[in-house]
Amino acid sequence: MSVINQIITDNYSIYHSDCMYVLPQIPDKSIDLSIYSPPFAGLYQYSSSENDFSNCESKEQFLNQYEYLIKEIARLTKPGRITAVHCQDILTNTTTHTLWDLPHEIIRLHEANGFHYKNRITIWKEPLEVRNRTMAKSLMHKMVVEDSSKCFTAIPDYILIFTKAGENKIPVTHETGLKWYAGDTPMLAPMIKKYGTFEDMVKKYRNWKDHKTNKLAHVIWQRYASSVWDDIRSNNVLPYKESREEDDEKHVHPLQLDVIERLVELYSNPNEVILTPFMGVGSEVYGSVINGRKAIGIELKESYYKQAIMNLKDAKLRSDNVDNIQLFDNIESEAI
Repeated sequence: MSVINQIITDNYSIYHSDCMYVLPQIPDKSIDLSIYSPPFAGLYQYSSSENDFSNCESKEQFLNQYEYLIKEIARLTKPGRITAVHCQDILTNTTTHTLWDLPHEIIRLHEANGFHYKNRITIWKEPLEVRNRTMAKSLMHKMVVEDSSKCFTAIPDYILIFTKAGENKIPVTHETGLKWYAGDTPMLAPMIKKYGTFEDMVKKYRNWKDHKTNKLAHVIWQRYASSVWDDIRSNNVLPYKESREEDDEKHVHPLQLDVIERLVELYSNPNEVILTPFMGVGSEVYGSVINGRKAIGIELKESYYKQAIMNLKDAKLRSDNVDNIQLFDNIESEAI
């Protein structure tokens, strides 16, 4: 098995394949930013394929396989640029609510392979929504009555931010500050009292030229700079339900577009190349393209790859001022 299918456009390249077959064919130091969710060992079953990271027999086997990927991303990433990993603590025993600190392992492996650990962003989850989706006993109110020593908070998601060792030769710049807000609550009450509504600020500052006096950009950055992103819209995701198959874990849920857009806007310049080795239904590719970036996505599961094709048909640039550039030459493929 190599590349089963691929689509190459001016804005993105997507591959139906195991990422470990595709990544070695991409040139060194050619990726400006990577964003992805590793297939969490022991949490979800994404497919029945032996190539699937999530089908490892033990934590140790998963981490050994995952380290190969990290080494490849280190090779591909330009010095001083960022890789963002979406993860969470893994619930290993639902009865005792015992957790495996996967974020710690991800940090350890990155630091051992040429990355510097820079930041951890917590993505808040609404407890009742998590309870209804996962049926976790630790979130049931009746447990507060019966024995609250068995009650625990909803497990959040994390975004771990790493930079590749070395100097970033092309700064990521925002000449007039941030212009777009991805999320549900851009303005908190004290901000509204001070500046007016977000809609008022957009009307006044959307085309503002001076970053020092651009209050809209300042407000957006104040919200993004929080260590807890508490207004990510949980349902702001690409269509995915149609791509599920019988061997899927029922709770699989794509990464929210709000998260992806924030990372893309903060950590890359227009026309730069974003990589996601576990593309799923195309979320990271989509979030890159609509923000004027180029993207490379790789997906092993056929139904997800086909769904990504459909989702990316709707990806349109927010701005018409972005020049098209060609990505890498087509990678050798095997026709279906």
